[in-house]
Amino acid sequence: MSKTTDKTTHFGFQTVAEDDKAGMVHGVFSNVASKYDVMNDAMSMGIHRIWKDAMMNWLAPRAGQKLLDVAGGTGDISFRFLKRAGNAHATVLDLTEPMLVAGAKRAEASQMADSLNWVVGDAMALPFKDNTFDVYTISFGIRNVTRIPDALSEAFRVLRPGGRLMVLEFSQIPNDMMQKIYDLYSFNIIPKLGQMIANDRDSYQYLVESIRKFPKQDVFADMISNAGFANVKYRNMSMGIAALHSGWKI
Repeated sequence: MSKTTDKTTHFGFQTVAEDDKAGMVHGVFSNVASKYDVMNDAMSMGIHRIWKDAMMNWLAPRAGQKLLDVAGGTGDISFRFLKRAGNAHATVLDLTEPMLVAGAKRAEASQMADSLNWVVGDAMALPFKDNTFDVYTISFGIRNVTRIPDALSEAFRVLRPGGRLMVLEFSQIPNDMMQKIYDLYSFNIIPKLGQMIANDRDSYQYLVESIRKFPKQDVFADMISNAGFANVKYRNMSMGIAALHSGWKI
């Protein structure tokens, strides 16, 4: 029998039951899966690629490492990791199977098939044993999780001692005027791009709202520390439009 609660959370600017959010997020990404990579380029004018490369530079993948890429969708982070690490292995986990299917169809996937696994799963209840992975990444996915502390605790559990967590997520510009300008772009342009490119305005309206609901850099860093991680640090990307957070399981 499924367990229900009367707890609420946010879905963009809406207040929804916790039990309902995962299904709503699943619907969003199922709708946009086929156009997800194209929309990433359009929304960020390609800058997301620079952020992801910066993530790899800080991470410095090494041969022999095992990566778990949560909310890994179409595999962008895993492909970059494997290209940098050489002889390594990546498991791409996502709640939404159509995202994984889209990723598995990419050219990189066939070239790296022996080094990749694609798994449908929930960030809050990972289907892996303790101390399994050397690296845990989540890129533009943590803000969609219903209970972020649960996801961070799961990350800590499945990482080996000495393992590293790295999170790339949209964040807040620490300048009120610049943040207002960015909000004008986000709320007025991105949903229209979603309608034009993916024929889905509502999903991209949710995505920009979810960015504004995500905790500021310092607050999120504290959440990572509270999950047990040490040496927690962050770096702002593009003035804080996005941020990279890093922590270690000591």
